[in-house]
Amino acid sequence: MPRTSDSGPCPADGVKPARRLSLDPRGPVLIEGPVDIVLDDGKIARSDRFTVAICTCHRSRTYPWCGTSHRPHERTSPQPEDRNP
Repeated sequence: MPRTSDSGPCPADGVKPARRLSLDPRGPVLIEGPVDIVLDDGKIARSDRFTVAICTCHRSRTYPWCGTSHRPHERTSPQPEDRNP
């Protein structure tokens, strides 16, 4: 078992620190970045962001990155003004 510290595996062991993933059944997968994603065609999509949202619904215009397309789109109409004095 590799040695660990409070911040994860020790780099001297040659073990890369594990990436943390957060799964939301109604949304994207959140990954602590930076990340490289190998796409179906073999191309690599890279993000250097601190946390990356990966699309799981395939509705994002910026796939593989989440475009929040999974969220329900509800329109809220303004409350009608009370016209009775």
